[in-house]
Amino acid sequence: MSEILNKKTLVEVVAESCEITKKNAAVAVDTVFEEITKTLAEGGKVDIAGFGKFEISERPERMGINPATKEPLKIAASKTPKFKAAKALKEAVK
Repeated sequence: MSEILNKKTLVEVVAESCEITKKNAAVAVDTVFEEITKTLAEGGKVDIAGFGKFEISERPERMGINPATKEPLKIAASKTPKFKAAKALKEAVK
């Protein structure tokens, strides 16, 4: 199957699999995403056995070059979410 799994499709799959309404499935899916986001925003890590780990990666401040003007510029430090797939997930997609 080469289709894209988006939130709407995920809600439909959860509703059908759990035999619940799409409204309740949407609440469940939203809750999972909100908790992952909240945990990462607070500096925590999310470890879902058999799926993978979500954590925050910190990028230090660094110097870059504006490609249009070739002038050096300072790129501010930032944080970005990072995902590392679990062994079971890696094996499943081989």
